[in-house]
Order: sequence, then C-alpha cells, then structure tokens
Amino acid sequence: MTVSPQALALTDGEARYFPNALGPQEADDLFALLRGQVDWRQEEIVLFGQRRLVPRLVAWHGDAGAVYSYSGVEHHPQPWTPPLQRIRERVEALSGHSFNSVLLNLYRDGRDGMGWHADDEPQLGASPVIASVSLGATRRFRMRHRKRRAETLGLDLEHGSLLLMQGATQHHWLHAVPKVTRPVGERINLTFRRVSSPDG
Repeated sequence: MTVSPQALALTDGEARYFPNALGPQEADDLFALLRGQVDWRQEEIVLFGQRRLVPRLVAWHGDAGAVYSYSGVEHHPQPWTPPLQRIRERVEALSGHSFNSVLLNLYRDGRDGMGWHADDEPQLGASPVIASVSLGATRRFRMRHRKRRAETLGLDLEHGSLLLMQGATQHHWLHAVPKVTRPVGERINLTFRRVSSPDG
C-alpha cells in the first residue's frame, strides 16, 4: 500500500501526517484487538504538587528495560503483543525510524483529553522522533508555539492515521488533545518512541 504524507507548516519544527497509514479494515481490526487485549489502567500523576487522576486510560509496552518516567510516574513496559508489533513495523517502514516502546492512551469519550505538553523528557534524546497512530473516533489535535503563542495549528487525527513529529518540534511546540462537549466515540492513540535506559 502506497501512503503519501502531508507536510505540516511548522516553523522551528518538522511534522508529517499520513492519513491512511493503516487501511480501514485493518484499522478496525487493530482497534478491536487493542481495546480488548490491553491492560488499560487509569493512573495518577503529580501536577503542581498534587496527585490527580489522568483523564484517560493508559498502557506502556516496549523492549525490556525501556522504562519511562514522567509527571512522577515510572512506567515499566509490558511486552510487545502481535497487534502492537504489527503497528510498530508499519510505523517504522513509513517513518524510517526505529522505536523501542509505545505509550497507549484510550480516550473513552469527549471528557477524556490531553493537556498542553511536549514530549521532551531527557530519556527521549536531544531531538525526539514521536510517531503517533490514531484508531477509532477522530479527535482534534492542537499545536502551539512555545514563544509565539498566537502561532497555532489544528489537525483532525483520523482512524488509521500516523502523525510523525521530529527535528526540533518538541523544543519549540506544545501539543494537546482538548476535551469536547459533543458526543464522540472511543479513540486509541499509540505514541511510539525510542527511550534510553536510565543508566544511559
């Protein structure tokens, strides 16, 4: 299957969007497998010194030793499953990069979301490559420049799509998946990363 990416107009960054990284039936099948097989959990994070429930369900899978820490939570990876390995291989083929871990997020409805942040933890390296796959309901993805706050970008992440962010993007841009009040179905997002081991 030939997949043509769309380059996003980002100053100080580099991102490409693959709207059909996975075919419709393939995406349907993978959504059903992940929804039923993944050990989804609602975690707590430390935000401004307070512990709060994350407004979505999460899971962390990857190579042994790919431990990932953020917001006061240390994630020890579950092994790769056949569906996750299948998606990983597709993402690596399209992106030209290799990944040793994936963070899965399950947005159950519009009340689940992701606040403004950047994937810039030291474990991800100087110029992280983040490959984000979306399955299920379409949600609006927002980007905002760290310094020029009026410089924004919005993108609807569709079922079976891949968003690839690389270069200096995480240094200069924040991103979010805002909560919505309209009825919206479940969405699974997989963000593939390369995490360095804690001991370097």
